[in-house]
Amino acid sequence: MRPLRLRRNEDRRLRAGHLWVFSNEVDVAHTPLTSFEPGDPVQIQDSRGAPVGTGYVNPRSLICARLVSRRPDRALDAELLRRRIGSALGLRTRLFAGDPYYRLVYGEGDGLPGLVVDRFGEMLVVQITTAGMERLRAEVVSALVELVGPAGILLRNDTGSRELEGLESYVEVAHGTVPERVEIRENGIRFVVPLTGGQKTGWFYDHRDNRARLRRYVGGRRVLDVFSYAGGWGVQAAAASATEVVCVDSSASALALVGESASLNGVEGRMATLQGDAFDALRDLGAAGERFDVIVLDPPAFIKRRKDQKQGEKAYQKLNRLALEILSDEGVLVSASCSYHLGREALLDAVLRAGQETDRELQILEEGHQGPDHPVHPAIPETAYLKAFFARAMR
Repeated sequence: MRPLRLRRNEDRRLRAGHLWVFSNEVDVAHTPLTSFEPGDPVQIQDSRGAPVGTGYVNPRSLICARLVSRRPDRALDAELLRRRIGSALGLRTRLFAGDPYYRLVYGEGDGLPGLVVDRFGEMLVVQITTAGMERLRAEVVSALVELVGPAGILLRNDTGSRELEGLESYVEVAHGTVPERVEIRENGIRFVVPLTGGQKTGWFYDHRDNRARLRRYVGGRRVLDVFSYAGGWGVQAAAASATEVVCVDSSASALALVGESASLNGVEGRMATLQGDAFDALRDLGAAGERFDVIVLDPPAFIKRRKDQKQGEKAYQKLNRLALEILSDEGVLVSASCSYHLGREALLDAVLRAGQETDRELQILEEGHQGPDHPVHPAIPETAYLKAFFARAMR
C-alpha cells in the first residue's frame, strides 16, 4: 500500500473514530492525489508519516479516502470482507430470527464504507457507491454467496452518489436469477417489493420500527399516508384497524403496489390511492374539506447537499403546515426526514413553526430513528440520518 500523507492536525478526526478523509486534508506536496488511481489501497499517515490506518483512495472525489482498518498493514481484501459481512449477518440473524428481510450491510455502520446490501429472503440487492469497493465487486459477491447462500444477487449500482466517484451506472444480476418482484414481511404484514425497478434497493427497511409505532395510533381512525411509495406505512395502518387509509404518491406504479399489498393482507376495502404531487394533493384535500385523524409525512430527502439547506428547511415547514391544516383536532402527525443535513432540532423546529402557522398546540408523543439493521457509527454523525416525530395537534 502506498502512503497517503495528511496535513498537520488533519488526523485528529480519524483518530477520534471517523473514517473519511477529505481532499483538502491531504498533504499533496508529499503525496499528490493525482498520482493515485480511483480505488487504490493506501496507508493513511499523519503529517509526520506515522500510520493512522489503511483504506482506499479516489482522487476524483471530495471524500478522497475512506479508512477500513486501524492496523497499518491490513488492507481491505476478500478475507476482511468475509469477516465483516459475517459479523453483520450475525447481528441481523439475532435481531430478525426467522424473518430474513432487513438491511444486511450498512456501509460505515458495519465497517464497510461504500457497500449497502438489502436482504429479501433468498434475494440480495447490492449497492456499491465507491471506487474502492467497486474494485472488490467480485469478492463482495463471492462472500455473500458463501455466507448467505442466496438464490440471486442483483447489483443496483444506479445511485447518484456513484457519479460523484466517477463510476458508471448499471444494474445487473451478479449471481443466480433475480425476479422483478418479491414478497416480504414487515411487522407481520406482507408486501410486494420491486427489485429491478423500485426506488433505491426496492424497499426502505429503516422505518420498520417507526411503522410499528404507528399502529397504536390508527385503530378506528382515518389515515393519510403522504409520499407512500409502496404503502409501507399505509398498509400497516389498515392492518391495524384504521377505518380508511389514503395513500398519496406521484408514481402510478408505486400506487399499484399499494393495491397489491393491500389485497395480500385483506385490507383493500379500506384503502384508496391518490396520484399526484404531495404538496398539490394536500392543498386539494384541504380545499375539498377533507380531514384526517392521522397523517404520515415520509418525504424523500429535500436537502441532499448543504447548498440546499435553506430551501429544504422551508419545504419541510411548508409540508408540515399543509398537513396540519387538514389534521383533525387532537389528531396525530408523523413527520419524518431522511435528510442528514436536516438535523433533529431543525426538523422539530419545522414542525413547531408549522404548528404556530396553523394555530395548533403540539405534543411530542414519541421520537423514532432508523432501526438496528442501520447501526450508527458513534464517531460518524453522517450514519445517523433518519428521524421521526409523532406529534399530537390540538386547537
